[in-house]
Amino acid sequence: MQLHLFQTNIAWENPQRNRDALRTQIENLKPSPGDLLMLPEMYATGFSMDAEKTAEETGETQPNTDFLLQSARSTGCCIIGGVATKSGPGFFNEAIAAFPDGQDARYRKYQPFTAGGESEVFTAGDALLTFDWQQWCVGMTICYDLRFPEIYRSLTFNGAELLVNIANWPRRRISHWVTLLTARAIENQCYVAGVNRVGKDPQNHYTGRSIVVDPHGTIIADAGEVCGVTSVSIDIERIRSWRREFPALEDARPESSPRVTRGI
Repeated sequence: MQLHLFQTNIAWENPQRNRDALRTQIENLKPSPGDLLMLPEMYATGFSMDAEKTAEETGETQPNTDFLLQSARSTGCCIIGGVATKSGPGFFNEAIAAFPDGQDARYRKYQPFTAGGESEVFTAGDALLTFDWQQWCVGMTICYDLRFPEIYRSLTFNGAELLVNIANWPRRRISHWVTLLTARAIENQCYVAGVNRVGKDPQNHYTGRSIVVDPHGTIIADAGEVCGVTSVSIDIERIRSWRREFPALEDARPESSPRVTRGI
């Protein structure tokens, strides 16, 4: 399967401009049906805490979600992108996987970024999510989730062989981004794909480094620090053969956490 990582410079709180730019990029890319396209967290607005302005409400007009669905339909691909949403009184930071048949799978960010004020605006999700695409089981995560290895291990124990993270990860912690994505791939013996943005918003500068890591921890695609689309092929048999050869996951003990004792 081909992965396509769209490393964009998101125009702040300007959905129409961002959608128009992505539409052109997708048309120029001409992906093959069955590919998987990844856009950053809050791809149409940037990482805005003005949820009243940026969130799409359930049952109302949803142009950012509709763009994903329309693009999936026109390309025959699965497209993952981040959208701020509203449901009842709550706001959510969601990753939406849109499919060519008009269906979608939605994951609400499990770990809002407290230090950035996200947890004061957006409600934390209460469940993880996997979905099937082609022969792959895909687990979705968003940005700050990356710092919590238990999320990724839970997705792996529920069948995930490709773990994706869509982000607005700032420049000053970009070394953490690369290291953590690599660690998640090694410890779960799977592919991990992380897509980040470039440019700046009122709070942060962003330097991209969207990457794909294979099950051995080798970075097989790196978008660097510029706008554009980075594409790479991934092979599901590479995961399965490695898990057979080195069955570390079979030795894991998911049923309980180890007991911790305290010395003097």
